Formats: sequence, structure tokens, C-alpha cells
Amino acid sequence: MERTLILVKPDGLQRALSGEIIDRLEKTGLKISGIKLLRLSEDIASKHYEEHTGKPFFEDLVNYICSGPIIAMVLEGPNAVEKARNIIGKTNPLESPAGTIRGDLGLEVSRNLIHGSANISDANREINIFFEKHEIIEYKRSNEKWIID
Repeated sequence: MERTLILVKPDGLQRALSGEIIDRLEKTGLKISGIKLLRLSEDIASKHYEEHTGKPFFEDLVNYICSGPIIAMVLEGPNAVEKARNIIGKTNPLESPAGTIRGDLGLEVSRNLIHGSANISDANREINIFFEKHEIIEYKRSNEKWIID
């Protein structure tokens, strides 16, 4: 099964949208294999956004993600990365179609509610930043036979 990292960003928690965001992702059939509420250090945030190091917006990204609590999740399922990205929508909420999390709930790029891994390689790297192996739980849901062939 493929895994992806999802972060409900500080604006998602401050706007009390974390439940709706998680609900939308779970309703696709993706399974939560790890979840925690945390406040990021600058070190962890910098590791997470390392591909943006040196860019003019890097410091703003780090400061923002550290500005309040976030929810980190590992979601699992067939094509988990692509499925989650489709549900999340484009980085700019104004370019995201209706029906996506960002399209329905977001207004600005800088406050776009959620992060989802861009690809499998990023997912593996990001999951290892936020989760220890023992924090990811393997289990079967009773309805999996109706979701996964």
C-alpha cells in the first residue's frame, strides 16, 4: 500500500476545519495509519521545506508552519499520493476546483490549509521527518473489501 504525508496547517486548526479536512480525506477510502497534534520547531520545519531553501519565501513558510499547532497524518491506500493531491486541490485555492479542500475552504496561497506530499519520494522523506516507525500502525478496517480490490 502507498503512503502519503498530510499536514493540516495552523490556519486549518485555527479556523476549526481540521475535522472536515480529515473527514473528506477518509471518505475517499484512504486510511489513517498515523496521526498526531504537534507544534513544529524551526529545525523540523526547515527539513520539511528543504527544497525551498534559499528561495525568497522560505523564511515565511517556516515561520508560518511554526506559528501554531498542526496535525500530521500518514494516509495509506492505493495511489494515496495522487488521490490525496486530487482531494486537496492546487496550491493556490483560487485555482482549485470546487469540491477540493482548498477550492471550497481556502482563499490565499499563504493560508491554504493543508499540505500533501507531491510524490512517493517526497512522501517517504516527509513521513520520516514527522513519524517514527512505531507511530505508524498497520491494521485492517472491516470495510476494506468494499474499498480496495
